[in-house]
Amino acid sequence: MTAQRLDFIAPKEVAFAAIDDNKLEAKEVRLTTLYSGISAGTQLTAYRGMNPFVKKQFNPEQRIFTDRIEEESSLYPVRGCWGYEEVGVVSEIGSAVNAIKEGDVVYGTWGHKSSHVVTEDFARDHLLPQGLDPLAGIYSQMGAIALNAILDADIHIGETVAVYGQGVPGQLVAQLARLNGAEVIAIDLDDYRLGFSERFGAAHTINSRNCGDVASRIKELTGGRGADIAIEISGASGALHEAIRSVVYNGRVVTAGFYQGGAKDLYLGEEFHHNRVQLIGSQISGINLQLTNRWDRLRMERTIMELALSGRLKLSELVTHQVPFEQAAEAYRMLDANTEKSLQVVLKF
Repeated sequence: MTAQRLDFIAPKEVAFAAIDDNKLEAKEVRLTTLYSGISAGTQLTAYRGMNPFVKKQFNPEQRIFTDRIEEESSLYPVRGCWGYEEVGVVSEIGSAVNAIKEGDVVYGTWGHKSSHVVTEDFARDHLLPQGLDPLAGIYSQMGAIALNAILDADIHIGETVAVYGQGVPGQLVAQLARLNGAEVIAIDLDDYRLGFSERFGAAHTINSRNCGDVASRIKELTGGRGADIAIEISGASGALHEAIRSVVYNGRVVTAGFYQGGAKDLYLGEEFHHNRVQLIGSQISGINLQLTNRWDRLRMERTIMELALSGRLKLSELVTHQVPFEQAAEAYRMLDANTEKSLQVVLKF
C-alpha cells in the first residue's frame, strides 16, 4: 500500500510524493486522514521561502539559530509541508490493540498526507469526543497555541483584552479570552475577518487600516485607561508596537505571533520604555513555568475539544474553504495571492 504526501520542494512549488504504508506493529493503528488544515501563518512562510529555517538552523542544545552548514544548505524539501492540523479515522488496528476500534476518529499532527500510523496509546489519548464534528479535530495544535497564549496572559475576570490579528489563531484567542471573563477588543486590517470576531462575541472591533490611531481608540473605549492585556498574534512588528502603545501602565503584552525579518516598526524607546510594559513571549513548545505542574500539551488539546463539544468554542464555524487534497497547489496559490476572502482553508481527503 502507498499513501500520498504533499511537500514543498522549493519556494512556491508543491509536489505529491508516494510513501509506503508500513506494516502495523502489534500495538499500532493506521489512520486514514479526513481533513488537514492549512496554516496561513507558519506554513505560508515556508511556502514563500520567508521562514528563518530557509537560511538558518536551530541548535536545540544552545537554543539559538545559526547559519546553515554546507551539508544542510537548504530547508527544502519540506516534507508534509509542516502540516499540523490533522484528523483521521482508524482504518486498521494491530493484532494486540484493545482500546481502539476501526471507525474511531483521532486528531493530531502528521502533516498533509493521506494516512499515518500511531501507537494505540497516542490514539487513545487523542480520540475526538463523540458527537463533535470531525472537522473540529484539525484545531488541536492551533487551539493549544491559542490557549497557551491565554495561560501566558493570566487574564482576570472584568479585564479588557485587546487581540491583535483576527486570522484563525486570533479568532481562537479572542473567544478564549472572552470565556476567561474578559471584554475583548479585536483588531485587524480586514473587515471580513472582523465580521467573524463580532459574530463570536468580541465587544468591539477596530479596523487598523481605517482607524488611524488604534491605541487612542482603545484608550477611548476603556475610559482613558487602556487595555489591561494585549495579545499580539498577527506576527506583524507594527501590530506589536501598537499593542505596546494600547495597554495600561505596567500592562502585559503577550507576543504569540511568528515574526519574520526585522522589526522596523517597533520602537522600544517609546511607550515600552516609559510605561514599564511587560513583554511575554508565548510559543507552543513551552508552557508558563508556574503552570507546568498542572498543564501540559495534552490537557490544552483536550480542553479545546471539550469546549468545542459544549458549544462554547466555535471551531468548525471558522472553516471557509474545503479543497480536495489533489488541488492543494491551487489552495496555496489562493492564500499566497489572497485572491479570495478566506479564514480557515482545509484539505479534504
